[in-house]
Amino acid sequence: MTNRLADTLSPYLRAHADNPVDWYPWGDEAFAEAERRDVPLLISIGYSTCHWCHVMARESFADPAIAALIDEGFVAVKVDREEHPEVDAAYMAAASAFTQNLGWPLTVFTTPRGRTFYAGTYWPPLARGPMPAFRDVLAAVREAWTERREQAEESADAVTEALRQAAASTPSDLPDAAAIAAAARAIAAREDSVHGGFGGAPKFPVATTLSFLQAPLVEREAPDAAAAAARALAAMTASDLHDDDGGFFRYATQRDWSVPHYERMLTDNAQLLDIALAARDEATARGVAAFLLTTLRREGGGFGAAQDSESWIDGVRDEGGFYLRPMEQRRGLEPPAVDGKVITGWNGLAIAALARAGAALSEPGWIAAAAAAADQVLHVNRDPRGLLVRASLDGSASPAAATTADVALLADGLLALAVATGEARWAVEARSLLDLAVAGLEGDPLLAARGIAAAPDQTDGDLPSASAALAHAGLTAWRLGAGDRYRAVAEEAVRAHAAAAVGQPFAHGSLLRVAADLLDGPRQIVVVTDEPDGALAAAARGAEADVVAIVSPAQARAFADAGFELFEGKADASGSADAAGLAFDCRSFVCRLPVSDPAELPRER
Repeated sequence: MTNRLADTLSPYLRAHADNPVDWYPWGDEAFAEAERRDVPLLISIGYSTCHWCHVMARESFADPAIAALIDEGFVAVKVDREEHPEVDAAYMAAASAFTQNLGWPLTVFTTPRGRTFYAGTYWPPLARGPMPAFRDVLAAVREAWTERREQAEESADAVTEALRQAAASTPSDLPDAAAIAAAARAIAAREDSVHGGFGGAPKFPVATTLSFLQAPLVEREAPDAAAAAARALAAMTASDLHDDDGGFFRYATQRDWSVPHYERMLTDNAQLLDIALAARDEATARGVAAFLLTTLRREGGGFGAAQDSESWIDGVRDEGGFYLRPMEQRRGLEPPAVDGKVITGWNGLAIAALARAGAALSEPGWIAAAAAAADQVLHVNRDPRGLLVRASLDGSASPAAATTADVALLADGLLALAVATGEARWAVEARSLLDLAVAGLEGDPLLAARGIAAAPDQTDGDLPSASAALAHAGLTAWRLGAGDRYRAVAEEAVRAHAAAAVGQPFAHGSLLRVAADLLDGPRQIVVVTDEPDGALAAAARGAEADVVAIVSPAQARAFADAGFELFEGKADASGSADAAGLAFDCRSFVCRLPVSDPAELPRER
């Protein structure tokens, strides 16, 4: 007998469709039922490639006795955090009032209005060391609700009010170069001098932090801190975190990067492709690109969210066993499943990374793959009104709306694709999306309707926050000549969180990267040529610059006609040149005299 999850879009929810628990998906129906029965909600949040989510599902949610306890005392709601990131963030923030051991599965108990009065993560079916049995937790929470309800509701209201106050931010000035350098040194002070990376175990790739340390300003003002990024990448690449097929695992459970947690995320690998490219580590970049293109790419062109840590080996679910086999021995095994959700913002990260890497490493197939993913997201990830949604699966769009981060990350990816292809249409689409994000998007309607405190997306963890994504897309658009108002978008987003970013740099790597880049005038190289594979174009691609656009005269005119001032007049200026074309080397839109000799285009900034 299946429950209500069988017909949902999420692979994570579908995996729980045969549980004896009477699950509801996230929506009004669950809240209405809780209010009708006057019982708390048990909200369980996870994702399809989460190992401990699998464990709790097998141990507890598949147990008829535990399921009966849940159904008798609660309305059970199952949420895919990748489909509903705002819901996950709201309840993760609320859970922090009850436990510091945050993670997934996240188990939250709320009032019928959705306000949290107790929370935790994984609980075993039987008591294990300091962890109580899940059945005992259920009994205690039910008792608290029935015997001390007023206390529980007061606690829930206090958590809601505290989160509302914490959401407020006070704008400040943009950090100067000294503050940026100090923030980089503060991060580098946490470097593991023996094994590379930052902190102890568990140890994560922290791509958002590595990107900040790779900023030209950091390399110039705090070179020792910048070098920590190169050491981290080298250590990860040489470790068990890096699989033989080129992909990186989610994190290592040991300080020396060994014993990985074997799930592999699109977010990590897309960003690490950019990190490797910036570090000029071509071998690592090619390996990551191969993983994206052969393992995570789905039919239709988009990229799936993640590959599972578990697989079936000899009839048994095994965590990591597939990856521990040499490559030649894997061919006879069923590989771990890929969560095929095509998430809008995450695909934006992949589109950007593949477009940039394809252009830099002369891999047109990577650029074509980025374009195919962009086409799928733009056409499939839409609701009936034509607005972007969070994700799609097998060509069907999720009902969950795209977040600000989704839209900004996709816009940034389309801008990178515009530069890589020379096609202005991608930049025009990106500008429209960026304008939509700046104007403000509706948050999760159920959170808003029920007054559930939403947690603002202000910190950069495994991917950029909404503010950082918006700031980076604004900066990229400005560099392409979309107008000064897009630089203002970036500055405003940075100012809103500058004080927090400088004070806690490890949690704001993406925002600090934008802050650093705002202080440096961009170098922009535009080559107008009929020979995109010629020597002049190759010299431009090898130069240190923030924008390298190789365009035909017609493409340059299309960009200029679309309002991207970086390209204005350059097609006409190149008209008298031969087929090799002219290179325009610009600093903050002020261009030197164009050159046709590759030797006259400096590699250095």
